[in-house]
Amino acid sequence: MAKKNIFTDAFGTPYFLKRLIIFILGIVSYRRFNGFNKLKITGTEHLVDLPDSNVLFVCNHQTYFADVAAMYHAFCAVNNGYLDTIKNPIYLLNPKIDFYYVAAEETMNKGILPKIFKIAGAVTVKRTWRAEGKNVNRMVDLTEVDNIMKALDNGWVATFPQGTTSAFAQGRRGTAKLVKSQRPIVIPIKINGFRRAFDKKGLRVKVTGVKPTMEFKAPLDIDYDNEKAPEILLKIMTAIEQTEDFNVLHNYDEELKAKKLEQKDSNH
Repeated sequence: MAKKNIFTDAFGTPYFLKRLIIFILGIVSYRRFNGFNKLKITGTEHLVDLPDSNVLFVCNHQTYFADVAAMYHAFCAVNNGYLDTIKNPIYLLNPKIDFYYVAAEETMNKGILPKIFKIAGAVTVKRTWRAEGKNVNRMVDLTEVDNIMKALDNGWVATFPQGTTSAFAQGRRGTAKLVKSQRPIVIPIKINGFRRAFDKKGLRVKVTGVKPTMEFKAPLDIDYDNEKAPEILLKIMTAIEQTEDFNVLHNYDEELKAKKLEQKDSNH
């Protein structure tokens, strides 16, 4: 596996360029999280004593870029001793640079801004089940898996197990298989309110006065030797509150159907 050095990250991107991009994007996005809308961050105490590598963040997904931008703010703040707050953007002068995030290749190749985001730390993958709005069925590209493992070997990685911004979509087994093979520390992140505050891409403020939340949870307790991938995936999806048990509207609809059936039965 390739290793970083004092000048470049594991993928050969110069650190000075990453620092510059993170600083600029941080300044541009700052008012979105601490101006137009007030981002509430909790649980960053779980990040303080983490190792510098082999840490995997698993998160539900609501926008293409705002979710990741908020993570950069949180990680850079913690990197400078600020817990549960991003009120002092001086932390952008000393960013967390060995942070990578898994992103769909087709999303990162459209337009200049996504390409700039890509330099900041994207590890791109081709979706095996969907491409350009259509269902597909293709094999996993092992080079992409190697790239994710390379990122884990050299830093922190964030991934979105559902691979889509749709709420309560099923988790993809690839995430659990990666966890099983690489044995990282797994930190769940639960976000809320991003979809309401920003457009789908996360580049435009849709509504002001929203208070999006980002909750970092304690590392998952995983028995890497005995737990199978489906068990690990269920643990991940439960931690990011994306199983059907958390779908209040779904539960409400089911309860409504059950009540109607009861009424029908009682009328007969």
